[in-house]
Amino acid sequence: MKLSDRIRAAQTGQPAAGAAVADLAPDVPLEAPVLPDTPVGGPFAALKRRAQDGLFARLGSRLYDSSLSEDQLHAFVVQELGKVVEAERVPLSAEERSRLVAEVVDDVLGYGAIEKYLADESVTEVMVNALDGIYVERDGKLALTGARYLSEDHLRQVIERIVSKVGRRIDESSPMVDARLPDGSRVNAVIPPLSVDGPVLTIRKFSKRALDWDDLVRLDTVSTEIVDLLRAGVQGKLNVLVSGGTGTGKTTLLNAMSSFIPEDERVVTIEDAVELQMQQQHVIRLESRPPNIEGRGQVTIRDLVRNSLRMRPDRIIVGEVRGAEALDMLQAMNTGHDGSLSTLHANTPRDALSRLETMVLMAGMDLPVRAIREQVASALDLIVHITRMRDGSRRVTQITEVDGMEGETILLTDLYTFDWGAGVDEEGRLKGSAVPTGLRAHFAEHLEEQGIDVPAAVFGVVDHLMVASGNGRR
Repeated sequence: MKLSDRIRAAQTGQPAAGAAVADLAPDVPLEAPVLPDTPVGGPFAALKRRAQDGLFARLGSRLYDSSLSEDQLHAFVVQELGKVVEAERVPLSAEERSRLVAEVVDDVLGYGAIEKYLADESVTEVMVNALDGIYVERDGKLALTGARYLSEDHLRQVIERIVSKVGRRIDESSPMVDARLPDGSRVNAVIPPLSVDGPVLTIRKFSKRALDWDDLVRLDTVSTEIVDLLRAGVQGKLNVLVSGGTGTGKTTLLNAMSSFIPEDERVVTIEDAVELQMQQQHVIRLESRPPNIEGRGQVTIRDLVRNSLRMRPDRIIVGEVRGAEALDMLQAMNTGHDGSLSTLHANTPRDALSRLETMVLMAGMDLPVRAIREQVASALDLIVHITRMRDGSRRVTQITEVDGMEGETILLTDLYTFDWGAGVDEEGRLKGSAVPTGLRAHFAEHLEEQGIDVPAAVFGVVDHLMVASGNGRR
């Protein structure tokens, strides 16, 4: 007998016609479609909702007893939930009962329908579109799951539970929030009236283990030659900007690059929500703060960048430049804080420079465009551009040197470009990779003067005698 029939029988006190006793607990997978005869999710969802309401009624304020540890609270909830399920008098198989208890406990103590996806290491992003559906990202591709929240109230409770743990708030007066889970995963939530169809929740998961260069080479994100180039650049204290679109892996690449920073340097990281996983011991992590309920107490990225200059940093790493802090970061790079790293949203390295100009103007300084471009050209040495491909993979597609100014224009030289003409394999994956252009970077001589070896193969030449190139380099 189907679960829906057993629930009806329990509610009416009469077994369904023709049902044998053995039919009360058949071995039927719970993932099978349920009848759409009860609100939002069928009979099992209705039973789950009643069990959850009954549990809240039994426990009340004890759910928020700070004297109980997580393990004690979990055991207490499971015990009380067992009594609630027994009171329902619905004949459930052991598998069904176990699933019901697990899901209600997740709802009450965890994050409900998305709990299993947060625990799934193959899932990199979770997107909840109100009650319409839950999408996840695996291997760079989006997929709709069969999971749902039972009500907007429940989803709202989950959102409030997440943001309250990190000292943030979300309500009608502040209906949008950026926060992070205890494991560092980044959370964005929007509720009505800004979100017309109900609460929306997006979680970008924080990997338990930061990807290293071996992982990135295996995933075809970079080649070994690119790794050698970036190692030399970071160790030689070049100012590097990582550009790319949303979800392309900019922070992952920045994390990997930071592993080349020597252990004897003092590093200050500045982020909106802490994501960087630094491997050095001498690291100071700073995080911005939104205004409180009275609109006071806000600490911006720009404030933190300014303050970091008084903390005697050897390196300043800004998780993402997105506003007026661009001016302070460029000034820091130009006043002795070489080796700074940051990320920025842009479609190409040239677009990244245009965005930097715009963000400098956001600082409210009435600077001429030429002065801004001179600051940018003097501060930046290298732009690494990363792209999420149509096959879901993330690849470094362009590495560009900033070569100074010529008239009103910032000169850029591509050291690596992506081979878009390589085609795709049988599995639909792009076969191309970033290949050297054969041009030797100006900063190579500077690095060699510091005793940092830059293999000739990095620039696509087979020996140390550089042949004349189109721009007159040798």
